[in-house]
Amino acid sequence: MKFGLLGTGPWAERTHGPALAAHQDVELAGVWGRRPEPTGALAQRLGTRPYADLDALFDACDAVAVALPPDIQAPLAVRAANAGCHLLLDKPVATTPEGARGVAEAVERAGVGCVVFFTLHFCESTGGWLREQAAAEGWQVGRADWLSPVFGGADSPYTASPWRREKGALWDVGPHALSVLLPLLGPVAEVTAARGGTGDTVHLVLRHTSGASSSCTLTHSVTPAAAGVTAEVRGAPGVAQLPVRDEAPAASFGRAIEALLTAVRTGEGHLCGARFAQTVTSLLHEAQQQLPTA
Repeated sequence: MKFGLLGTGPWAERTHGPALAAHQDVELAGVWGRRPEPTGALAQRLGTRPYADLDALFDACDAVAVALPPDIQAPLAVRAANAGCHLLLDKPVATTPEGARGVAEAVERAGVGCVVFFTLHFCESTGGWLREQAAAEGWQVGRADWLSPVFGGADSPYTASPWRREKGALWDVGPHALSVLLPLLGPVAEVTAARGGTGDTVHLVLRHTSGASSSCTLTHSVTPAAAGVTAEVRGAPGVAQLPVRDEAPAASFGRAIEALLTAVRTGEGHLCGARFAQTVTSLLHEAQQQLPTA
């Protein structure tokens, strides 16, 4: 399948690009970015060609992988779907319900495949754990805490990211937390959000339609020594704890490519499709509306 890569930042350079270039069933047809110099440099490193004209890249591709800020990603994903390109998107697909709904409707209208890269679902260890727990019944309570030092002193290429600075951990790691809790505890009837702690720290409490409840603590503002990811569910099957994600994101992204190829070949949608991503965006937006603006 011929893929185009949209984006030239650290995520595109370290994850999307290498995984696409290495995949035996993918031809990386080109790279498009908003600035010509980094576009040309990344295309050269990946052994492909840069595109200045986005529609020309769509014409040269069967699919696109998008590594751009969410509210740039969403309208470009709609354009790509309208051009007949399958979509390999990143979370969150958008930060407005309208943007996420537009992507989902475009996918369905065009009949293209769509997979959204919720990383934990495509890592071998964590993805297997999620599938195993989803097959069990009787989970009653859960939690998912993402404590990141991106703004807390870590040497990270994502510290200077303008959209992460603006939107904070709620929108950057919140999708990861929800991607664990929703498949295991079911749809959410009510979300309550509050700020608390250092920097961009946000706490969520979720009431699920199944009767279960869950909570999240999300932050980019802890020190490196305090960083960590923990998630667990408890109920009739006992206690199940999320294992450590033990592989590089590029390896997980390779499985996301496989998932899109399979979805296109079989016509069967993936759990991490556009409608699931729309649900995640809607919940995060509802939480955002409850938080103080200053």
